[in-house]
Formats: sequence, C-alpha cells, structure tokens
Amino acid sequence: MSALLAAAPALPLDEAGKYVAGAFVVFVAVIVIYVAIMATKLQRMSKELNELNTAVEARERGEAARAEQAKGAARR
Repeated sequence: MSALLAAAPALPLDEAGKYVAGAFVVFVAVIVIYVAIMATKLQRMSKELNELNTAVEARERGEAARAEQAKGAARR
C-alpha cells in the first residue's frame, strides 16, 4: 500500500484547491438540504399537533356540556 502511495504523485496545490473547494460546496449543499427537510417535517408536525390539540379541546368541551345536561336532567 505504501508503495502505491509513493508511486502516485500528489496533486499540485493549485489543482487540489479546486477539488477541496468543490468538496466543501457539496458538503455545505448536503447540510442545507438536510436542514430544509427537517424544517419541513417540523412545520408539518407542528401543524398536526395544533390540529390534534384543537380536536381534543373540542371533545372535552362537548363532554363537559353533555355532563352538565345530564346533571340538569337528573335534577328535574
């Protein structure tokens, strides 16, 4: 393995810089795409959670109203 590395010449710095910059750009692009996907998922989950909270509150209000009606009917 070391013989192969010794036989393969290294890229000159002016050429290698292009590849390093390209790799950095690709890395940053992948990070930005990942963050965008996570933000979209978070936004969707937040919306669904708000809808669930609204549904639970409406159900609790309905149950409380039925309980009050039952108490009123039992008193008559």
